[in-house]
Amino acid sequence: MKGKSTSFDIAHLAGVSQSTVSRALRGSPLVNEETRRRIQAAVEQLNYKVDKNASNLRRMHSGTLALLLFEDPTTDESHINPFFLSLLGSITRACAKQGYDLLISFQQLSHDWHADFAESKKADGIILLGYGDYIAYRDKLDKLVAHGTCFVRWGAVLPDQPGLSIGCDNFEGGTAATQHLLDQGCQRIAFLGEASSHYPEFFERYRGYAEVLAQAGLAARAELQVDAESTEHSGYAAMQTLLARKERFDAIFAASDLIAIGAMRALSDQGLRVPQDVAIVGFDDIAMASYVNPPLTTVVQDTRHAGEVLVDRLLSLIRGQPAESVVLPAKLMVRRSSQKSAAPPKTGRAAR
Repeated sequence: MKGKSTSFDIAHLAGVSQSTVSRALRGSPLVNEETRRRIQAAVEQLNYKVDKNASNLRRMHSGTLALLLFEDPTTDESHINPFFLSLLGSITRACAKQGYDLLISFQQLSHDWHADFAESKKADGIILLGYGDYIAYRDKLDKLVAHGTCFVRWGAVLPDQPGLSIGCDNFEGGTAATQHLLDQGCQRIAFLGEASSHYPEFFERYRGYAEVLAQAGLAARAELQVDAESTEHSGYAAMQTLLARKERFDAIFAASDLIAIGAMRALSDQGLRVPQDVAIVGFDDIAMASYVNPPLTTVVQDTRHAGEVLVDRLLSLIRGQPAESVVLPAKLMVRRSSQKSAAPPKTGRAAR
């Protein structure tokens, strides 16, 4: 055969598709052993040379991990949820500790990023942060699995999910936040945030909230729930919607700190005080949470430990070692925004 052999030549000789050859050269577990042996024999017969940046049958490593951040709606030009900034720092430190470089790429969910990274060979594995609607995003995760790509993502751990996830115990966080508000004497607690399978992390927080209310003999009332994305603007708009319903409420559990901070501003604009009139709890413990006025009670996600676990699990996948999804504990951080007992209401002002 004249000229340099290609993966198509190998495919023809081995009697398989070119994509199967590509997967075998990357060391994909989707290629069975018999097919792998036929491809190996064809590689040797054709004296095929694997590109130094690609994977061979024993998988060569680039010493680089890729971190894909997906765009978020933000009030500035960053398009990055501030929660992910602290997680980014933790991942960077964990990579350095393991002797790996970290390639950071900003992606738009509308782009065909899964195919681009599966074929680029730029990194040995991928960490995914942020994705919006999980139902719309899931098919891209399925395609990564089909390509044999090593990846982990930060997100809810679901029973039928593609690949591995590292996530917070969102249900437990929701129960802790709601129980705290009940302990403060609150009885009509509203929830701001999407409560559906499209946003499983928020949904788990809502489920924790509903469970605690049910245990207290209270219902999670539909009129006290308003959908919101994780932005201040969305939190502000959700609070305006709730106020317009003219429903009585004395507390808010917001599915994220950004939603909570936007809600606090909307309450202030209506002359309502936090926590005297309305107590508020958020979720994430972003840096801004302790600096707003009053400082925000929130559920802490341990980003330092999360970054270490994300890198550890990804490296286990790359090395062909057993690896499982991990649910990390959540912890309530109590600050003034929820402490009604420490801030008695002024005479003549009635909470909604």
